[in-house]
Amino acid sequence: MYKLLLSLLLGSTLSFAGVINAVAITVNGEPITLYDIDKTMVQKNVSKNKAVNDLIDEILFEQLVKKHNITADVFDVNNYIEKLASTNGMDVYSFKSIIRQQYRDYDVFENEAKKAVIRQKLIDKLVRGQLKIATEEDLKIYYENNKKQFTTAKTIEVTQYSSKSKNALLNTIKNPLLVSNEVSRRSLSLESTKLNPQMQFLLNKTKEKSFTPIFTANRAYNTLYVSDKKGTAILDFEIVKGKIFNDVMKVREKKYLKDYFEKERLTANIKIVR
Repeated sequence: MYKLLLSLLLGSTLSFAGVINAVAITVNGEPITLYDIDKTMVQKNVSKNKAVNDLIDEILFEQLVKKHNITADVFDVNNYIEKLASTNGMDVYSFKSIIRQQYRDYDVFENEAKKAVIRQKLIDKLVRGQLKIATEEDLKIYYENNKKQFTTAKTIEVTQYSSKSKNALLNTIKNPLLVSNEVSRRSLSLESTKLNPQMQFLLNKTKEKSFTPIFTANRAYNTLYVSDKKGTAILDFEIVKGKIFNDVMKVREKKYLKDYFEKERLTANIKIVR
């Protein structure tokens, strides 16, 4: 009786697993399972229809990557990170230092960077010669029409903590009331428009009543505690020009790719299995 019950339980479990892993759709022969759809719905918090469409687009994307033999090595990833740092007005060392504090696992960021490189290589191949490159006039028009995107606090009240010991600084961040002879502190009132791009990026990303990531300056480890942000100021066009160019070109790329993938869908062999 026990063996019969066990076999029935195992049979029902295997049947359930079979249903979960059952193929729902194939895209040029590649399967999308019911599990894939359910997982995407939960992860992205989207409807079943949106999940299916996203999965189809992902497969079409991967197939195009294979078709065009696109890869990304460590040099590609490093170049991408250098460009990211430059766009934000930062040197690579400082940028990586901030990223390492925003990501618990730096490998996760590098993996995201690799995917971004592959995506950009594919986009470059698909849109080469198809997109109009944004001119200086285009960028200025975008800047004038979207100034709210480039506002920042006019003045920022901070307390600067500096130390030769990174561990001492980390302990101070964990307990700001801790008095350490290894850590010096001073109060500053900063005018955002007079700060370099690196510091503007750092402070814009930091909320009130919190510390910035640790950065190096004057041969010491530093962090700023942002106590208050006052007023508003608009960042100068020259400071944000690089970001605007990227934003404008991304909009143009997105529109072109949307049209491209719609055509790919029309020619793809998509079969609904269940």
